[in-house]
Amino acid sequence: MTTQDFFIKWGVYGLALLPVWFCQVFLLNRLPFLPLVPMLLPLAAVSVAVLEGAVAGGGFGLAVGILCDAVQFGTNGAMTLGICVAGIAAGALAQYLLRQNLLGCLLCSLLALIAIDGVRILGRLFWGSGELSAMLSLAGREILISLIFVFPVYALFLWVYRRVPKKTVL
Repeated sequence: MTTQDFFIKWGVYGLALLPVWFCQVFLLNRLPFLPLVPMLLPLAAVSVAVLEGAVAGGGFGLAVGILCDAVQFGTNGAMTLGICVAGIAAGALAQYLLRQNLLGCLLCSLLALIAIDGVRILGRLFWGSGELSAMLSLAGREILISLIFVFPVYALFLWVYRRVPKKTVL
């Protein structure tokens, strides 16, 4: 893969991230029938990780995590590390244990969302700023609403994956 192909590939992935980011930040949090805002940015990182593998998933996850920390209040840099690790783990799971398809993406997305909300809950329990049952209920509903959006997010990144340059085997 040439340097130009590399920049085209990741530039297109970055452009595909923009509508996902726009939907999370500007659209879905204003819909009155959604009680919670789904987390779409981690789904985007997991989708790319499932399609591209662990190393690429970690790099894209790092970029998505930085964006997530920039647009969300109160994350204190935790999403940068969390989504990067989720990208590496999802890419490795999809490469070696699961298949690199929609079902693999759905399972990896579920695990990533559980891990993200689990760390949030543990942090709040440590600081004593919430009741466990209420936080678990809220996290469960947030995960379920977010999982609905795996299908369009995965479809978007699968469309990009099929059109960008691939690695060449020498």
